[in-house]
Amino acid sequence: MKHALAAFSVVLLLSGCTAGGSSYYGYSANLEPIPGSITYGGQPRTKLKKAPVGSIVPHQFIDSYGRKVYETYIIEPDRSLRLTSRRWQPDFLFDD
Repeated sequence: MKHALAAFSVVLLLSGCTAGGSSYYGYSANLEPIPGSITYGGQPRTKLKKAPVGSIVPHQFIDSYGRKVYETYIIEPDRSLRLTSRRWQPDFLFDD
């Protein structure tokens, strides 16, 4: 019985790790840009010609709720940017 309960717990934990959509912590395979993101409204007009393919591009901004947002992009072979992660700085002052 203990082994069955442990196996069931592992299955539940792993199913949560593979669920699609954006997560609260921003680690997801299909993040969509939000207002303030570099790629919001499409790719930037200027191409990053000097940066090597696979380079990481950090970006931070304040969202419409006043929270600080940290995003990470990777430069693709076609010189476009792919949003790979997003996280918000916790607001301990106003957090309930």
